[in-house]
Amino acid sequence: MAKKSSNIFECQHCGQQSQRWLGKCPGCNSWDSFVELTSSQVESLKHEAVKPRQSSKAQSIVDIKEEHIQRHSTANDEFDMVLGGGIVPGSLTLVGGSPGVGKSTLLLKIASNMAAQNQKVLYLSGEESLGQIKLRADRLGANHKNLYLLAEILLESIKAEIISHRFDMVVIDSIQTIYSDNLSSSPGSVSQVKEITFELMRLAKQSSISIFIVGHITKDGSIAGPRVLEHMVDTVLYFESETNNELRILRAFKNRFGSTNELGIFQMTKDGLDSAKDISRQFFTSDKNISGSCLTVSMEGSRAIVLEVQALVTNSSYPNPKRSATGFDTNRLNMLLALLEKKLDLPLNQYDVFVNISGGIKLKESSCDLAIVASIISSFQDRPISKQTVFVGEVSLTGEIKDVAKIENRLKEAVSLGISKAIVGKKVKSMTQIKQFEVDKVSKMIELF
Repeated sequence: MAKKSSNIFECQHCGQQSQRWLGKCPGCNSWDSFVELTSSQVESLKHEAVKPRQSSKAQSIVDIKEEHIQRHSTANDEFDMVLGGGIVPGSLTLVGGSPGVGKSTLLLKIASNMAAQNQKVLYLSGEESLGQIKLRADRLGANHKNLYLLAEILLESIKAEIISHRFDMVVIDSIQTIYSDNLSSSPGSVSQVKEITFELMRLAKQSSISIFIVGHITKDGSIAGPRVLEHMVDTVLYFESETNNELRILRAFKNRFGSTNELGIFQMTKDGLDSAKDISRQFFTSDKNISGSCLTVSMEGSRAIVLEVQALVTNSSYPNPKRSATGFDTNRLNMLLALLEKKLDLPLNQYDVFVNISGGIKLKESSCDLAIVASIISSFQDRPISKQTVFVGEVSLTGEIKDVAKIENRLKEAVSLGISKAIVGKKVKSMTQIKQFEVDKVSKMIELF
């Protein structure tokens, strides 16, 4: 007698499998997340795993011809910059961000722009009705005859519609609402998201269709679903800004067709999410000199941005003083505070210290260390710093100030905004348009105040 196949249980959050139902997942510690896979589904998975495939033969790398990627501009400079120059045919792109940040608004506008270039575009929504999408399109001015709308959540029906109409670009909003009849789990589960993403990836590569999928985020800010979702797609774009901020920042965390260092800045207006105009002065104020505030220049990809660094040092009423940083690494802040206590004998262990990077930008590099140190000293001594001065330099654990990359580009951006002085780790001889002060140690910073 043949042995009967036993069912297995799978966690909807992380994909952990078990022979029996568990109340708490040992993989991700989620409660009540296990769902049962039927015997037919288990056998189907086993059959796919052992299904024979046509073997491929290895080739020498010198015999392989280089692929020439032809990009299509989206008529949006910021979005093109983040993508690396435009949309690549056959690419699969994941866009994530907080609710209301502008994911659907931006992609609907991009879809309309592509439709205006004689491309056949499908905007598919599993969350909104066609009337709701049409209402938003009217507000954005995104109506075009080559832009098609579809409200559907069944994957098999979606694939049939895409293939029959031969669309050039597809937007799916969102991946967590789509489900496949091949699986019995609910939409948004790990097994559903993996299955749907794989089918979309295969469809994009085989038919050379550019597909954009919107992903929800969890309460900790990561994209909902299995981590393998981000590995399967070609590009991962993420909105970093909060919904209450007029400026929205879009960053590429993964891009197989371009750099991941580029950053796009958009501005939410009554007409939707547009490329920010004249962003150079959006991140700092130059009219007043205030204690605890100074300027630095950060490189975001190929773009130099002048940012305002703000610090507040105040007496602590608790045995353990508070250390808080917005847009800056808290661990690095603690290191800089310990360095100031050691090298400058500042009693910061008795004070609460708060640091903020204006504009909602999260700094990923250490070039603003010098500005953080200057703003903390300025707030501690209650002495204003001129807004005609920028601080650019990395501070080491020994108290030395090191030079940073692309310093000439940073100073050129400062000069273009009318800034006349720069405190740097090493002078740039070719930059004569700005007065430079070279500082090699943190201990000499106190002489500037």
